[in-house]
Amino acid sequence: MRTAMIVLLLITMLAGCAVAPTSASPSSVLPSDPATVAATTLSQEQRDGLVFMREEEKLAHDLYIALGAAWNLPVFSNIAASEQTHTDAVKTLLERYGIADPAASTAPGVFSDPALQALYNDLLAQGKTSVTAALSIGAAVEEIDILDLRERATNDLPADIARVYSQLEAASENHLRAFVSQYENQTGTSYEPQYLSMAEYTAIMEAAGQGNQGQGNQGQGNQGQGNQGQGNQGQGKERRGQ
Repeated sequence: MRTAMIVLLLITMLAGCAVAPTSASPSSVLPSDPATVAATTLSQEQRDGLVFMREEEKLAHDLYIALGAAWNLPVFSNIAASEQTHTDAVKTLLERYGIADPAASTAPGVFSDPALQALYNDLLAQGKTSVTAALSIGAAVEEIDILDLRERATNDLPADIARVYSQLEAASENHLRAFVSQYENQTGTSYEPQYLSMAEYTAIMEAAGQGNQGQGNQGQGNQGQGNQGQGNQGQGKERRGQ
């Protein structure tokens, strides 16, 4: 009788262990196959948006490296380092959702998207004409980036993508303020937004906690030079329609 009770007790304990719930790690709630994640959670538009943002962030990085080398302004190298983390963040999302990386094997200044390639070539040529042109182009690139991120930050985005886009937009606003500060110090004139509306631009410039990324050694280079890079207007708007 005593033996039977012990056996019954053991059976009850084992049954309880079998149904005891376990807590899942964040990664365990997702399908293990990245292709399955992409197929079930992202629209084609969202997939295309990630591919595009990966190369647009790379464009900013590569352009700032080249302009920094041309004019020896720390603002370019400092912000380029930030842009590297941005494009890497988008790369992580591409890998997570099983999307081919368009920049997996491209050299600096080379892009899979023909429109981005043409834009890079044009902006680099303009940026090499003067210090003020280079700074104006840096600000223009950040304006374009902000608008592109806002365009793609739809309500139905998965939380991880929405979080990355939000962080990139905030960083681009800091970068815009840094380039504007440098531009106005170089020229002694106020910067005029090239792609953002005046209301959008003013809101960014007046935002609390303005960053100082890259604002080192102001005033280097040949000050007061012309060709302030306004000629690149319109290209970003045309590109953003893709």
